[in-house]
Amino acid sequence: MGLGVRGARTAFLCLWRLFLLLCGVWTARSQTPGDEKSMYFWETGPWGRCMGNECGPGGSQSRAVWCAHVEGWTTLHTNCPQSTRPANQQSCFRVCDWHKDLYDWQLGAWNQCVPISLRTGSGYARLCSQGEEGIQTREVTCALKADGSLADDAICEYFEPKPRQEQACLIPCPQDCVVTEFTPWTTCSKTCGLGLQNRVRSVMAPPLFGGLPCPNLTEFQTCAPRACEGRETVFNLRVGGWSECKLPPQPTPSPMAFSSGTPPRAIRQARRRKGKARKANRDPEMRELIKNKRNRNRLNRPDIDLWNIEVGYQFRQVVCVHRNGSTVSLGQCPHWSLPETYQSCLMSKDCAVSEWGSWSPCSKTCTDPSAQKGTRFRSRQLVQLPVGAGAECPQLEEHQACEPEGTVVPPCAIYAWRTSEWSECRVDALLSQQDRRRGNQTGLCSGGLQTREVYCIQANAELLNYINNNKEKQDGQSVNGQMPSAPPLLSISFEISASQPVDSRLCTGSSPSTTQLCHIPCPVECELSPWGAWGPCTFENCDERAIKKGFKFRRRKVTNNPTGGEGSCPHLVEAIPCEDPTCFSWQLVKLEDCVPENDMECGGGTQNPEVRCVDSEGKEVEKEMCGDVVSPAPVPCTVPCPKDCALSLWTQWSTCSQTCSSKTAEGKQMRTRAILAYNAGEGGSGCPNSSSLQEVRNCNEHPCVVYHWQVGPWGQCVEDTSSSTLNTSSNAGKTTCALGMQTRKVICVKVNVGQVPPKKCPEAPRPESVRPCLLPCKKDCIVTPYSDWTQCPTSCEEGVTGQKTKQSRYRVVIQMAANGGQECPDVLNEERDCGTPSICPGYRWKTHKWRKCQLVPWSIRRDAKGAQENCGAGVQTRAISCRQLDGTLVDVVQCLRSAGSMPDVSQSCQLPCRDDCQLTNWSKFSPCTSDCVGVRTRRRALVGKSKKKDKCKNSQMYPLSETQYCPCDKYNAQPVGNWSDCILPEGRVESASGMKVQGDVKECGQGYRYQAMVCYDQDNRLVETSRCNSHGYIEEACIVPCPSDCKLSEWSNWSRCSKSCGSGVKVRSKWLREKPYNGGRPCPKLDHLNQAQVYEVVPCVSDCSQYIWVAEPWSVWKVSNVDLKENCGEGVQTRRVRCMLNTADGPTDAVEDYLCDPEEMPLGTRESRLPCPEDCVLSDWSSWTPCDLPCTGRGDRERTAFAIRLPKEGEDCPVSMQTEPCLLNRNCFHFSYNITDWSTCQLSANAVCGVGLKTRMLDCVRSDGKSVDLKFCEELGLEKKWQMNASCTVECPINCKLSEWSAWSDCSQTCGLDGKMWRRRSVLQASQGDGRPCPSQMKQWRPCPVQPCYRWQYSQWSECRVEEVVCGVGLRFRNMSCFVSDGSSEGKSSIVEEDLCSGLEQAVDGDKDIVLEETCTLPCPGDCYLMEWSDWSLCQSVCVKGQLLDFPAVQVRSRAVIAQEPENIAQCPDQEWQTRPCSDGECFEYRWMSGSQLIWCERSDGLNVTGGCPPTRPPGSDQSCDPFCDKPQSFCSEEGLCVCEEGYTEVLTAEGLIEQCAPIPVLEIPTAGDKKADVKTSRAINPTFPTTVQPGRVGRTWYLQPFGPDGKLKTWVYGVAAGVFVLLVFIVSMIYLACKKPKKPQRRQNNNRLKPLTLAYDGDADM
Repeated sequence: MGLGVRGARTAFLCLWRLFLLLCGVWTARSQTPGDEKSMYFWETGPWGRCMGNECGPGGSQSRAVWCAHVEGWTTLHTNCPQSTRPANQQSCFRVCDWHKDLYDWQLGAWNQCVPISLRTGSGYARLCSQGEEGIQTREVTCALKADGSLADDAICEYFEPKPRQEQACLIPCPQDCVVTEFTPWTTCSKTCGLGLQNRVRSVMAPPLFGGLPCPNLTEFQTCAPRACEGRETVFNLRVGGWSECKLPPQPTPSPMAFSSGTPPRAIRQARRRKGKARKANRDPEMRELIKNKRNRNRLNRPDIDLWNIEVGYQFRQVVCVHRNGSTVSLGQCPHWSLPETYQSCLMSKDCAVSEWGSWSPCSKTCTDPSAQKGTRFRSRQLVQLPVGAGAECPQLEEHQACEPEGTVVPPCAIYAWRTSEWSECRVDALLSQQDRRRGNQTGLCSGGLQTREVYCIQANAELLNYINNNKEKQDGQSVNGQMPSAPPLLSISFEISASQPVDSRLCTGSSPSTTQLCHIPCPVECELSPWGAWGPCTFENCDERAIKKGFKFRRRKVTNNPTGGEGSCPHLVEAIPCEDPTCFSWQLVKLEDCVPENDMECGGGTQNPEVRCVDSEGKEVEKEMCGDVVSPAPVPCTVPCPKDCALSLWTQWSTCSQTCSSKTAEGKQMRTRAILAYNAGEGGSGCPNSSSLQEVRNCNEHPCVVYHWQVGPWGQCVEDTSSSTLNTSSNAGKTTCALGMQTRKVICVKVNVGQVPPKKCPEAPRPESVRPCLLPCKKDCIVTPYSDWTQCPTSCEEGVTGQKTKQSRYRVVIQMAANGGQECPDVLNEERDCGTPSICPGYRWKTHKWRKCQLVPWSIRRDAKGAQENCGAGVQTRAISCRQLDGTLVDVVQCLRSAGSMPDVSQSCQLPCRDDCQLTNWSKFSPCTSDCVGVRTRRRALVGKSKKKDKCKNSQMYPLSETQYCPCDKYNAQPVGNWSDCILPEGRVESASGMKVQGDVKECGQGYRYQAMVCYDQDNRLVETSRCNSHGYIEEACIVPCPSDCKLSEWSNWSRCSKSCGSGVKVRSKWLREKPYNGGRPCPKLDHLNQAQVYEVVPCVSDCSQYIWVAEPWSVWKVSNVDLKENCGEGVQTRRVRCMLNTADGPTDAVEDYLCDPEEMPLGTRESRLPCPEDCVLSDWSSWTPCDLPCTGRGDRERTAFAIRLPKEGEDCPVSMQTEPCLLNRNCFHFSYNITDWSTCQLSANAVCGVGLKTRMLDCVRSDGKSVDLKFCEELGLEKKWQMNASCTVECPINCKLSEWSAWSDCSQTCGLDGKMWRRRSVLQASQGDGRPCPSQMKQWRPCPVQPCYRWQYSQWSECRVEEVVCGVGLRFRNMSCFVSDGSSEGKSSIVEEDLCSGLEQAVDGDKDIVLEETCTLPCPGDCYLMEWSDWSLCQSVCVKGQLLDFPAVQVRSRAVIAQEPENIAQCPDQEWQTRPCSDGECFEYRWMSGSQLIWCERSDGLNVTGGCPPTRPPGSDQSCDPFCDKPQSFCSEEGLCVCEEGYTEVLTAEGLIEQCAPIPVLEIPTAGDKKADVKTSRAINPTFPTTVQPGRVGRTWYLQPFGPDGKLKTWVYGVAAGVFVLLVFIVSMIYLACKKPKKPQRRQNNNRLKPLTLAYDGDADM
């Protein structure tokens, strides 16, 4: 039905819109032709970009303008009215980037939050539960920064989008006034008759945001305890308040005027002058005493100029009042004694001050806009001190920021940091604890640290001195009448010198670093190549052959760039004397083929040698140079005939067995040949015997006498006097240092013998012994001037007790002396004693004698009832002066500034009357015999006639003695608080750089920690710790553990290179011996396996020709298949193959075979056929020719042999050439370079860090992956484009460096138990690399000595006291006492003697206005009056859902009304409440509570209140919904919403309100009983409950009702239950039959007994 209603409404809206459209069409058609142009209008596009040549105004922008029809299409411009055509161009502001600094968005304040419903005009008033959403706006404009003038928004939008102008806000719900519950009813205001009882409540929260105002805070009810017997007292005496103080009238003086009063001062002085004649006869001592007394009295008189104290009088009214508040005559109150109606008083005078004086000069006397402004002050003088209740004095001095004024103001001093030169580079600061080099630091190199000193100077001191000197000159010339000329400020030149250091606190900004990394070049040792072979015997100098002395030389080379050049390397040339030297010789290239003689085919012949002429270094020269040398002769040879014995060619001569010859050893060489075929039995030449197959010859026959030149180190560079005129040169005005000369010792050394005469060594390779050098320049020490002396402290400063102190000054070495320059001074710091400190000016108040008590003049009070002439209450005054500590009289202003509050200048006094009791002052207390034992007393006595008066003898009113227990001075000390940090003793020796290195002995070891001591007296009150004979601390030794660095073993030896040919790696390692602890240096990265070893792997390279296979000649044939006649056939030859070390002189020593390449190993055996006589004999195969590259598989390689013996006629030699295809990676290979990775950065052995060297290796790799000798790649001419070495840097392990501990700070609390002092340090140099890290403790604390916390505190106000009457204006009093506490919030305060607070300013909680008495009003019986103010409530904030809103928190207090007479209620004053802002407000929530048929409102802190709970219906009470629920079958729910009853559903309007409650369709099931009452639904609700107990249930659901009206189950329920049971039985049966397994046929078994099956569950999930 709800859908139908909504559909009808929608249809109605559509019809209405259609009607409006038709009306619009009709109106359009009825227009006249004259209105056709209104169908067209102008449209414009957006403005384009502002264009122009210059920035700012003057630009122009354009836009499109066209004419459009109302239907949206564009038409001609003529159709639109031209008079209204918009402009298509306008001037604009062209924005440039620099405008960003001139313009910015100006943001206004947010306006008040406005509800959304008021802005949109939609919605309706709803119940406020949490708050209402709103919107607040603000103005955002583009403005010029300079003056705030408005500008176009487009300028600011060019740089930044326009900030938002609206934001959502929340308006809190109206908050009603919240009050407490009523107090219990007071007692009846009357003890008899009709009275009133009152009960009151106080305001806890004020009404906010339009909430309900506060209700009445007082409720009254009448009471009648009993009927009054006799006449009721209805009159009372009321005392009014004192009037203002006024002066009494001054009558005309007459002789009789002074009979009853005090004569004026002038008359008293006249009387004294008249009596001088009578006193002239007094002795001089008496006159001196009188004079001194007069001086004292003069000082006792107040300073009339400042105080001008005048004594006046006050009066008050005393009336008789009726209970109804009316005033009657005093006669109606006859039984009351009247109080005093007059009293003396001080005339109030406000403090008066003079006009302000002139401003003092500005404390800043120089110009520097960036510096802080100076201050100037002005003061004014006191004219009148406040008297009585006069206004206090205003501020007498004020200060103002200022800048210096004047035409010529010098610039301010500029301070800057300066540094000394860097110290020498030191490596020892980087060494770890375990490094052995800490003991011997010589030779350390590479990375290190150097330090310098940083100090502050006045950068423009010379300029300021120049200006001051010039000013003095100008002043001097002005005095002489001469005008000075303008100072040449632009031509100032300063002498470059060290500036005077000043206090470092004057320099701002970060100071330069005091440490930096540095580098000491490590010496590069010589690396030498192996010795070359000995050369031929040659002349020492081929140009001078007159000397027939010859030498054989061998040489080696320097393979690196050592420090100091090749001159620092060992000798590179060795020489051996020899005979018959030659400079040139013939060198055999090869022997030609053997040519038989006489043109025969075989037989004996010769081999011609092929030679070339070479010099002593082996270089080929012209053959004419060897003209004097015999050329090698032809060598005889034999070509075997077919029947001759065939021999192989001679092998090469072996390496000489000795490098030189001696008596015991001679050098030998050997060569061999082998029998290739035997001769025929007849006719052929036979084979030689075995000895003829081997030849031996001598070699290296020169004696083992080797000489070489040996040099010593170069000496010191000294000045060369022979070339002094050339020692200096000038270059652009700069002089260079002089040239000097260095020498060294050069001697001739015989190997294994020692020094020999120089003529034994060849002269040509002799090293030089003298070389020029550059003399180092002299550097003088440069020291700054001494700083100014530090200030001597004065006794005014805290902690100075008058002892002599010292002042100091220092200077800084900014350049150390070097190379013989002027040395630095020994003294860099000076001290001297300060003079005796002067006494600080201290000030104190001095009070003088009280003057006589002044009464109200008798002429004024004579008519007062009971007044007596010369007695009563009065006022007395006294003088107060300000004194220095030495007693000197000074201005009162000094004491007002520094001596605390001013003592009272007046007090009340009493002149006793005849009937009054007069007593002496109290005596001192009697002494105590011992502490804490017995009592002490003090006494006073009656004076004069008071001894005889009975009332004065009343000991209760006038006690004559007082007794009190003797003070007990027992104290108890105990520790308090935690232990402090472990603090090392002060005064340790500092490092040279002035910085502490974390972990050094200076920063660890034994220290002390402290715990505060507290002292209590016998009353458990805190006292000074000195009372307990304690200095305030418990001290305990402690240990600051020293850091221990990571400890590793020494490096192991390098392993052998992993490859014998090409590049490999070698390894060394360190083992972890001890891990770091206590902040020691960390370990380097350990291996991942055991975390206990450090590896270092570097590449290495092995020369592939270092080890070679050497094969001996083949052995004689061993023929297996022997032809006995011919001695030929199949046979075997063997030879020995060894791996040998290859040197420049050839293979020398045999080594292990694994060092040689196994693939290159020659064959040790071969099988072949021994040729028979007359067979062809071939030589061994030559080497294979190289394959053509690249290896394509198409080329071949070959090898050849030649015939040594030709066969007999008719036979041919076998094939003497073999070929095979070139196949890749079998016999043909490609070669390429392979570069390894970079090694780790390698440092010198004496280096810790810094610049090192990283290397990589170059391999020649065959295409099958095998590394081969580099010559294979070099022969191919492959490009080498890689750099093999590169410099690298190893990060230095810089330890953390800390500053000194600062001085201990002031105590965090001036008193109490929790005071702490702190000191701090900072990191000057953070750790780097593997350096020792910074500690975590950068600040330390220690407890402060415990000081009791004294404070002034008020007592509670006394009750209001009115003298001798029942009601009226009276006084109430309170005391100000001294209290002590421990300063904690939970600490208990105890009252102590006032002397302990004497050093404190008289103030309570910061309020210096001490009020110890105030007027009060004691209500008369029957008065209606306001109570005292309640206590301030808790601080409460404005919150929504527990979240604070941006509203100030407030506190509130209130005053309720108290009434005593029913008829006077109408005269009661209005109740009052006040608020004040507060901080740290709390969020409170209010909720309805119910129980025991009671309903109340409770605040979230458990306080029961009235007001504050939501304005919904409390539980169990009538509720109201807004709007009211007036629809049938609807009611108001607990939530304050309209809902439908059971069986109905809500049909809502578009606004969410109930339009109607529609019934829910139900399903009727007929039964045997009452059919109409048998309605059943599917709703799960207990039908036995009435529907009114279950309100608010909505929704369209079906429900069944199994219970009838009588509460019994209906019959259909039993039927349904039976049917369900039968259905369940059927389903279970079918499942059983479907799941049952058929029986299997049983087999007969011999044993029918079955064993029981036991299942054991072992926890496996598969079970």
